[in-house]
Amino acid sequence: MKKETNVTTKGVILAGGLGTRLHPLTSIVSKQLLPVYNKPMIFYPLSVLVDAGINDIMIITTKEHEENFKKLLGYGEEWSIKLTYKIQDKPEGIAQSLILSEKWSKDSQIVLILGDNLFFGPNLNQTVKDGIENNSGATIFCIESNNPERFGVIEFDKKFKAISIDEKPKRPKTNWVVTGLYIYNNQASKYAKSLKKSKRGEYEITDLNNLYLLNNKLNVKKLEGDFSWLDTGTFDSLLEASNYVKELENKK
Repeated sequence: MKKETNVTTKGVILAGGLGTRLHPLTSIVSKQLLPVYNKPMIFYPLSVLVDAGINDIMIITTKEHEENFKKLLGYGEEWSIKLTYKIQDKPEGIAQSLILSEKWSKDSQIVLILGDNLFFGPNLNQTVKDGIENNSGATIFCIESNNPERFGVIEFDKKFKAISIDEKPKRPKTNWVVTGLYIYNNQASKYAKSLKKSKRGEYEITDLNNLYLLNNKLNVKKLEGDFSWLDTGTFDSLLEASNYVKELENKK
Protein backbone atom coordinates (compact mmCIF):
# COMPACT_ATOMS: atom_id res chain seq x y z
CA MET A 1 0.00 0.00 0.00
CA LYS A 2 1.41 3.35 -1.07
CA LYS A 3 1.31 6.46 1.03
CA GLU A 4 -1.18 9.19 0.23
CA THR A 5 -0.08 11.57 -2.51
CA ASN A 6 0.79 15.22 -1.89
CA VAL A 7 1.87 14.53 1.69
CA THR A 8 4.71 16.73 2.89
CA THR A 9 7.55 15.29 4.95
CA LYS A 10 9.23 16.97 7.89
CA GLY A 11 12.11 15.82 10.09
CA VAL A 12 12.48 15.60 13.86
CA ILE A 13 15.75 15.13 15.73
CA LEU A 14 15.39 14.08 19.35
CA ALA A 15 18.31 15.73 21.13
CA GLY A 16 16.96 15.92 24.66
CA GLY A 17 17.52 13.58 27.56
CA LEU A 18 20.03 13.82 30.36
CA GLY A 19 22.93 11.80 28.94
CA THR A 20 23.60 10.33 32.36
CA ARG A 21 25.87 7.59 31.00
CA LEU A 22 28.23 10.30 29.76
CA HIS A 23 28.56 12.28 33.00
CA PRO A 24 30.52 14.40 33.82
CA LEU A 25 30.82 15.49 30.15
CA THR A 26 27.09 16.05 29.91
CA SER A 27 26.97 18.04 33.14
CA ILE A 28 27.71 21.18 31.13
CA VAL A 29 26.91 20.32 27.50
CA SER A 30 24.25 18.36 25.65
CA LYS A 31 25.32 14.87 24.62
CA GLN A 32 24.36 15.69 21.04
CA LEU A 33 26.85 18.59 21.00
CA LEU A 34 29.81 16.44 22.01
CA PRO A 35 32.39 15.89 19.25
CA VAL A 36 32.43 12.76 17.14
CA TYR A 37 35.90 13.07 15.63
CA ASN A 38 35.77 16.40 13.77
CA LYS A 39 32.09 17.41 14.02
CA PRO A 40 29.49 17.91 16.74
CA MET A 41 27.33 14.80 17.08
CA ILE A 42 24.16 16.61 15.95
CA PHE A 43 25.68 17.17 12.48
CA TYR A 44 25.41 13.47 11.64
CA PRO A 45 21.65 12.91 12.13
CA LEU A 46 21.00 16.35 10.64
CA SER A 47 22.91 15.31 7.51
CA VAL A 48 20.79 12.15 7.18
CA LEU A 49 17.63 14.26 7.00
CA VAL A 50 19.03 16.98 4.75
CA ASP A 51 20.59 14.47 2.33
CA ALA A 52 17.19 12.77 2.07
CA GLY A 53 15.72 16.05 0.84
CA ILE A 54 14.05 17.17 4.08
CA ASN A 55 14.35 20.92 4.60
CA ASP A 56 11.91 21.56 7.48
CA ILE A 57 13.31 20.11 10.69
CA MET A 58 12.51 20.36 14.40
CA ILE A 59 15.19 19.81 17.03
CA ILE A 60 13.80 18.74 20.39
CA THR A 61 16.12 19.60 23.25
CA THR A 62 16.17 20.88 26.82
CA LYS A 63 15.75 24.47 27.94
CA GLU A 64 19.25 24.33 29.39
CA HIS A 65 20.88 23.50 26.04
CA GLU A 66 18.61 25.22 23.51
CA GLU A 67 20.77 28.33 23.15
CA ASN A 68 23.89 26.27 22.45
CA PHE A 69 22.12 24.49 19.61
CA LYS A 70 21.02 27.84 18.22
CA LYS A 71 24.57 29.21 18.45
CA LEU A 72 25.84 26.23 16.47
CA LEU A 73 23.07 25.74 13.93
CA GLY A 74 21.08 28.96 13.92
CA TYR A 75 17.81 28.47 12.12
CA GLY A 76 19.30 26.49 9.25
CA GLU A 77 20.30 29.33 6.94
CA GLU A 78 23.74 27.82 6.30
CA TRP A 79 22.16 24.70 4.78
CA SER A 80 19.18 26.44 3.13
CA ILE A 81 16.81 24.65 5.48
CA LYS A 82 14.41 25.73 8.21
CA LEU A 83 15.15 24.69 11.79
CA THR A 84 12.61 24.93 14.59
CA TYR A 85 13.35 24.26 18.25
CA LYS A 86 11.10 22.64 20.83
CA ILE A 87 11.75 22.35 24.55
CA GLN A 88 11.43 18.96 26.21
CA ASP A 89 10.72 19.87 29.84
CA LYS A 90 11.04 16.28 31.00
CA PRO A 91 12.37 13.29 29.06
CA GLU A 92 9.49 10.84 28.75
CA GLY A 93 10.54 8.49 26.00
CA ILE A 94 11.21 8.58 22.27
CA ALA A 95 7.52 8.49 21.34
CA GLN A 96 7.03 11.72 23.30
CA SER A 97 8.78 13.55 20.45
CA LEU A 98 5.77 12.91 18.22
CA ILE A 99 3.48 14.48 20.81
CA LEU A 100 5.76 17.49 21.23
CA SER A 101 5.94 18.06 17.47
CA GLU A 102 2.22 17.57 16.80
CA LYS A 103 1.14 21.20 16.25
CA TRP A 104 4.21 21.94 14.16
CA SER A 105 4.01 18.85 11.97
CA LYS A 106 0.27 19.27 11.24
CA ASP A 107 -0.63 16.84 8.44
CA SER A 108 2.93 16.02 7.44
CA GLN A 109 4.56 12.66 7.81
CA ILE A 110 7.62 12.64 10.05
CA VAL A 111 11.09 11.21 9.71
CA LEU A 112 12.28 10.85 13.30
CA ILE A 113 15.95 10.28 14.07
CA LEU A 114 17.68 10.03 17.42
CA GLY A 115 20.33 12.68 17.95
CA ASP A 116 22.91 10.20 19.24
CA ASN A 117 22.55 7.69 16.37
CA LEU A 118 24.98 7.77 13.45
CA PHE A 119 24.30 6.10 10.10
CA PHE A 120 26.77 5.41 7.31
CA GLY A 121 26.42 3.47 4.10
CA PRO A 122 26.30 3.55 0.32
CA ASN A 123 23.28 5.40 -1.03
CA LEU A 124 21.94 6.01 2.49
CA ASN A 125 20.12 9.11 1.23
CA GLN A 126 18.32 7.08 -1.45
CA THR A 127 17.41 4.37 1.06
CA VAL A 128 15.75 6.98 3.28
CA LYS A 129 14.08 8.62 0.27
CA ASP A 130 12.66 5.24 -0.77
CA GLY A 131 11.28 4.76 2.73
CA ILE A 132 9.63 8.18 2.58
CA GLU A 133 8.12 7.60 -0.85
CA ASN A 134 6.70 4.18 0.02
CA ASN A 135 5.61 4.75 3.60
CA SER A 136 1.97 3.85 4.15
CA GLY A 137 1.85 4.01 7.95
CA ALA A 138 5.16 3.61 9.71
CA THR A 139 8.54 2.45 8.45
CA ILE A 140 11.39 1.30 10.67
CA PHE A 141 14.99 0.83 9.60
CA CYS A 142 16.69 -2.31 10.86
CA ILE A 143 20.18 -3.76 10.75
CA GLU A 144 21.77 -7.07 11.69
CA SER A 145 23.43 -7.18 15.10
CA ASN A 146 25.75 -9.59 16.87
CA ASN A 147 24.01 -8.68 20.14
CA PRO A 148 20.31 -8.46 19.26
CA GLU A 149 19.25 -9.08 22.86
CA ARG A 150 20.39 -5.53 23.67
CA PHE A 151 17.85 -3.94 21.32
CA GLY A 152 14.35 -4.12 19.93
CA VAL A 153 14.33 -7.21 17.71
CA ILE A 154 12.21 -7.23 14.56
CA GLU A 155 10.75 -10.25 12.79
CA PHE A 156 9.40 -9.71 9.27
CA ASP A 157 8.10 -11.61 6.26
CA LYS A 158 9.45 -11.87 2.70
CA LYS A 159 7.60 -8.68 1.72
CA PHE A 160 9.24 -6.81 4.63
CA LYS A 161 6.03 -6.51 6.60
CA ALA A 162 6.70 -6.68 10.32
CA ILE A 163 5.48 -9.77 12.18
CA SER A 164 6.68 -8.96 15.70
CA ILE A 165 8.87 -6.62 17.73
CA ASP A 166 10.37 -7.78 21.01
CA GLU A 167 12.19 -5.33 23.26
CA LYS A 168 15.50 -6.78 24.51
CA PRO A 169 14.38 -10.42 24.35
CA LYS A 170 16.36 -13.14 26.13
CA ARG A 171 15.92 -15.39 23.09
CA PRO A 172 15.82 -13.20 19.95
CA LYS A 173 13.82 -14.59 17.03
CA THR A 174 16.16 -12.88 14.54
CA ASN A 175 19.40 -10.89 14.48
CA TRP A 176 17.66 -7.85 12.98
CA VAL A 177 17.30 -4.90 15.36
CA VAL A 178 15.43 -1.60 15.18
CA THR A 179 17.65 1.46 14.79
CA GLY A 180 16.96 5.05 15.81
CA LEU A 181 15.51 6.07 12.44
CA TYR A 182 11.75 5.95 11.81
CA ILE A 183 9.12 7.29 9.42
CA TYR A 184 5.56 7.92 10.62
CA ASN A 185 2.41 9.11 8.89
CA ASN A 186 0.30 11.96 10.25
CA GLN A 187 -1.48 9.65 12.71
CA ALA A 188 1.63 9.18 14.85
CA SER A 189 0.88 11.87 17.43
CA LYS A 190 -2.63 10.48 17.94
CA TYR A 191 -1.24 6.99 18.42
CA ALA A 192 1.49 8.27 20.75
CA LYS A 193 -1.02 10.10 22.95
CA SER A 194 -3.01 6.88 23.30
CA LEU A 195 -0.04 5.05 24.82
CA LYS A 196 0.25 4.31 28.51
CA LYS A 197 3.58 5.15 30.08
CA SER A 198 5.82 2.21 30.81
CA LYS A 199 7.08 1.23 34.27
CA ARG A 200 9.99 3.60 33.78
CA GLY A 201 7.57 6.47 33.06
CA GLU A 202 8.13 6.74 29.33
CA TYR A 203 6.14 6.64 26.10
CA GLU A 204 7.97 3.73 24.55
CA ILE A 205 8.73 3.78 20.83
CA THR A 206 8.31 -0.01 20.70
CA ASP A 207 4.74 0.38 21.97
CA LEU A 208 4.05 2.93 19.24
CA ASN A 209 5.51 0.66 16.58
CA ASN A 210 3.41 -2.21 17.89
CA LEU A 211 0.27 -0.08 17.42
CA TYR A 212 1.15 0.30 13.76
CA LEU A 213 1.89 -3.41 13.62
CA LEU A 214 -1.55 -4.24 15.01
CA ASN A 215 -3.05 -2.13 12.23
CA ASN A 216 -0.92 -3.90 9.61
CA LYS A 217 0.84 -0.63 8.79
CA LEU A 218 4.40 -1.27 9.93
CA ASN A 219 6.95 -1.57 7.13
CA VAL A 220 10.60 -2.58 7.36
CA LYS A 221 13.64 -1.20 5.52
CA LYS A 222 16.79 -3.29 5.82
CA LEU A 223 20.18 -1.63 6.12
CA GLU A 224 22.42 -4.39 4.83
CA GLY A 225 25.80 -4.81 3.23
CA ASP A 226 28.19 -1.96 4.04
CA PHE A 227 25.77 0.00 6.23
CA SER A 228 26.84 0.91 9.74
CA TRP A 229 24.75 2.09 12.68
CA LEU A 230 26.48 3.60 15.70
CA ASP A 231 24.92 4.51 19.03
CA THR A 232 27.05 7.01 20.94
CA GLY A 233 25.45 6.79 24.38
CA THR A 234 28.48 5.50 26.33
CA PHE A 235 32.14 6.51 26.60
CA ASP A 236 33.25 3.41 24.72
CA SER A 237 30.71 3.77 21.91
CA LEU A 238 31.50 7.49 21.59
CA LEU A 239 35.20 6.68 21.19
CA GLU A 240 34.43 3.88 18.72
CA ALA A 241 32.28 6.24 16.67
CA SER A 242 35.05 8.85 16.55
CA ASN A 243 37.58 6.25 15.43
CA TYR A 244 35.17 4.97 12.78
CA VAL A 245 34.60 8.46 11.38
CA LYS A 246 38.36 9.10 11.43
CA GLU A 247 38.89 6.00 9.27
CA LEU A 248 36.23 7.17 6.82
CA GLU A 249 37.77 10.64 6.61
CA ASN A 250 41.25 9.21 6.02
CA LYS A 251 39.94 7.18 3.08
CA LYS A 252 38.74 10.29 1.26
